Amino acid sequence: MTQTSGWTSLGESAEVWPGRHFPLGATWAPEATNFAVHAPAATAMWVCTFDEAGVETRHRLPEQSLGVWHGAVPRLVPGTRYGLRADGPWHPADGLRFDPAKLLLDPYARAVTGGFTDDPAVYDDPHADAPSGVDSAAYVPRGVVVRDGFDWGGDTPPRRRLRDTVIYEAHVKGLTMLHPEVPPELRGTYAGLAHPAVTSYLRDLGVTAVELLPVQQFLTEPGVAARGLVNYWGYNTIGFLAPHAAYSSAGELGGQVTEFQAMVKALHAAGLEVILDVVYNHTAEGGLDGPVLSLRGLDERCYHRAPSSRKGEVPHYWDATGCGNTVSTDHPASLRLIMDSLRYWVTEMHVDGFRFDLLPALTRDGHDVDLAGHLLSAIGQDPVLRHVKLIAEPWDATGEGYQVGRFPPPWVEWNDQFRDAVRDFWRGDRSEKGALRSVATRLAGSSDLYADDGRSPYASVNFVTAHDGFTVRDLVTYERKHNDANGEDGRDGTDDNRSSNHGVEGETDDPRVVELRRRQAANLMATLCLSNGVPMITAGDERGRTQGGNNNAYCQDDETSWVDWSAEATWDEVHDVVRTALRLRREHPALAQRHWFEGRPTVPGGPKDLAWIHPSGREMTPEDWHSDLAVVGMFLSGSPLRSPGPRGEQQHDASFLIWLHARPGPVTVALPENDWVEAGEVVLSTVPSLPVGTVVAAGSSLDLDARCVVVLRET
Repeated sequence: MTQTSGWTSLGESAEVWPGRHFPLGATWAPEATNFAVHAPAATAMWVCTFDEAGVETRHRLPEQSLGVWHGAVPRLVPGTRYGLRADGPWHPADGLRFDPAKLLLDPYARAVTGGFTDDPAVYDDPHADAPSGVDSAAYVPRGVVVRDGFDWGGDTPPRRRLRDTVIYEAHVKGLTMLHPEVPPELRGTYAGLAHPAVTSYLRDLGVTAVELLPVQQFLTEPGVAARGLVNYWGYNTIGFLAPHAAYSSAGELGGQVTEFQAMVKALHAAGLEVILDVVYNHTAEGGLDGPVLSLRGLDERCYHRAPSSRKGEVPHYWDATGCGNTVSTDHPASLRLIMDSLRYWVTEMHVDGFRFDLLPALTRDGHDVDLAGHLLSAIGQDPVLRHVKLIAEPWDATGEGYQVGRFPPPWVEWNDQFRDAVRDFWRGDRSEKGALRSVATRLAGSSDLYADDGRSPYASVNFVTAHDGFTVRDLVTYERKHNDANGEDGRDGTDDNRSSNHGVEGETDDPRVVELRRRQAANLMATLCLSNGVPMITAGDERGRTQGGNNNAYCQDDETSWVDWSAEATWDEVHDVVRTALRLRREHPALAQRHWFEGRPTVPGGPKDLAWIHPSGREMTPEDWHSDLAVVGMFLSGSPLRSPGPRGEQQHDASFLIWLHARPGPVTVALPENDWVEAGEVVLSTVPSLPVGTVVAAGSSLDLDARCVVVLRET
């Protein structure tokens, strides 16, 4: 092992008290700020503070307890910039890459200031005999000492039930950059998202929770920056406890923390929950040859997963994320970092839940997925975390990482099988027998995925689009991706879009094509909003947001990705369909049921809780499900419901008949003769020929225009 030298005599005259080994990170108090850093293999540790001119003062931490270096630096003020320097063995084959010339970001920093510059000074060659010894301080971000004490003023989390939840996936910056009612100085910030113009719109639309693309401090990858682009989405985390500073209108020296808290408080006051898309599966330090920014310089063995290697060889990273490294939750230090981060966002920032990016990558026991392993077990027993909303992206970048339908309670999952089945149905893909049965299963809650392990229909987070992939408008406008602006020669983004351009690739002025696209978009959105499970809408889909056919706009921080708030008459109609569907869902428990449908009466002599209706008015037969039918009726009985009320009482609601017709030509359907529903009123329609308010008697026929959704409610 090679020991570094030349740094241990610098800065040791700065006053430091012994302090304590917990909590990790920087804890401010008027008398002194305590610093605690987990680095059991380090031989020395410095906290380096910087004044406004960038002059550095080094404070050597005097104590190590239980693998944690600690000390208290007196008389620091909130807003002080700081970093870490760690000395110790240089033996990359064992994951030990100490180089005190590298300024490191505190993994527990609660605010971060400054950016990252891709310079040779931030790298150490893992195959070299010694570290570079080149100072990186000028090129890396720094932590900020933060003072606690935000006035929450009685803020109470909404704690909305999952079956009553409607998620709106949004980007902090992209949601407000073009909003005309948000003050220019607040656009693209936490304060902008909390503006009444935004919260009022979301409430009026009918959503109940905002799921924010990553807001933990992140960096742009060197390769992306070299193309003159940025990481816009934020899936490249470097600070697990720090709100991303660039989204703050209040400055980077702690203002981002209070502004984020004020945003959560405002959203809660509007009845909206806050869910964070969190990226713990990899870090911004990338692959083995990536920059030395934080964890890599503190003891890589604790954090990044690597396979065993031959003696003396530097191990490569085992990568299940496609991002160069995978965070290991086998080690107590990395598991603690993730758990402490999650608890911090709940207790100190008052968020209501999390969506875990590429979660199977974090469940590995060795290299195998273990859904009863360390992380999920720790979260499941944690008194702070086990009652917040926990959403899994149930796949990673490997084949064996696909775990849809397999996560244990209380986890719910993004259901890509819903997305694929609904897209295929509306674009008219019936290449496989049983495609109609597949879409019916998704509409009813995906019992094939979630009923066998005790979970409810709301374990399925349904979506037809998400941040990655086409928007709804692009889904009906393009048949192939158009990602030239990303600078990757078309290699990025999926080729499996399951989309249709309806005769013309890209935007067109042809009124027939425009009308058909609007109708198809409305059909997709109505199907999503009325299906059993938790609907998730991608921000701007209800307004016709387009990315110009780019299905991987991760690096497009411009109008390509930002929500366009200008009015467009065609898409106002889609907005109205979404708003109406969500209102019906909110007002009628028959459309958001907690119990699984059983296809039999809830009470003797009553109607089936769910029945699938053939266009002729009879129930579907097994043969029908394997035919090339593209029109089906979904009858939902509302009286009585299978789910009891809050005091165990039997609940009653109106019954509904939802017709979905995906064929290009018109069709006549018959409303079934029955003893329970005499007539139905059209309460939602995606075609003008059947306006809302039309009343249709049981046993009569109904003419459906090509490609439409029509919802009838019992009168």
